[in-house]
Amino acid sequence: MTDGLAEVERLAGALLRGVSAGQRRILMRKMARDLVISQRQRITAQRQPDGSAFAARKPKSQPVAGRGTACFLYPSGGGEPRRVIMKSFTWGTGRMMTGFDIEVGAIRSFDFDKIVKWLPVPEEHRNAGSSRLRRRGGLRRRAMFRRLATSRFLKTGTDDQGFWVGFSGKISQIADVHQRGLRDKPSLRAKAVPYPKRELLGATPADSERLLDLLYDHLANG
Repeated sequence: MTDGLAEVERLAGALLRGVSAGQRRILMRKMARDLVISQRQRITAQRQPDGSAFAARKPKSQPVAGRGTACFLYPSGGGEPRRVIMKSFTWGTGRMMTGFDIEVGAIRSFDFDKIVKWLPVPEEHRNAGSSRLRRRGGLRRRAMFRRLATSRFLKTGTDDQGFWVGFSGKISQIADVHQRGLRDKPSLRAKAVPYPKRELLGATPADSERLLDLLYDHLANG
């Protein structure tokens, strides 16, 4: 996102040299809050920074009837096993389970034999939405990355020198695949496939203008 804000960075650096560290932090928080709101709105609208639409999802075949909700611990790349809450899971080939991973916000597949431990399904997820996968195109019509754009994953950080807007935790790896159009495995045993480039983070000209307005207003009123 830095390239789209180069002019803002240049002007801010020149204008803020004589401002106290405390005042710079206040301004950085304002700018970070404005930019993260803009990013969420753009992701929700399914638009790239240049205004074009995100590449559409690849059509998938209709899944078979679901089996409700499951909860279990599953290996997570060498770290501690993570809790998976999976809605409307189905059985694929072999012993693979496919369903809607609530934490990731997307359909994922899991090897039944690699499940570390089965857990009780949390009360709020019991019998909730178990038929969603059975509705033709129901999940497909939803906006992509809607969970990634929430404050749980899309965060900001500030100090008196600057600010950042980005994704946190393991979600940042998923976001990076889409941000740069990389290859990734849809499931552990699947082959890596290319994903279209969908720029989840990126400053637009309108973002730059608003941030400059915030900068000038802060200096004028300070």
